[in-house]
Amino acid sequence: MRRAGLGEGSSGNYVASGYSVYEEENEHLQEGLRAKVTALKSLSIDIGTEVKYQNKMLNEMDTDFDSTGGLLGATIGRVKQLSRGSQTKLLCYMLLFCFFVFFVLYWFIKLR
Repeated sequence: MRRAGLGEGSSGNYVASGYSVYEEENEHLQEGLRAKVTALKSLSIDIGTEVKYQNKMLNEMDTDFDSTGGLLGATIGRVKQLSRGSQTKLLCYMLLFCFFVFFVLYWFIKLR
């Protein structure tokens, strides 16, 4: 069985034109593959940049949470020290004030 343009034909012209068709098709497919590889490369570079940015942001958040945790720990220590004393009335006022502030902040955030 003979393929169009290939084989043991009487003319070398068919063979050359058959190979050139395959070469053109290969070059066309190669260009398509090259475009896809370029797109994947740029996408992977963008992903790498985004990952670096997100890691930087997470490290900053970790630092902020650590400092807030230290501040909160110190505040809780002061509240415990107040509760040990006979100043329970002052402690109740302080807790009511904290609940009021949290309620106002919650209400303010919900309205946004």
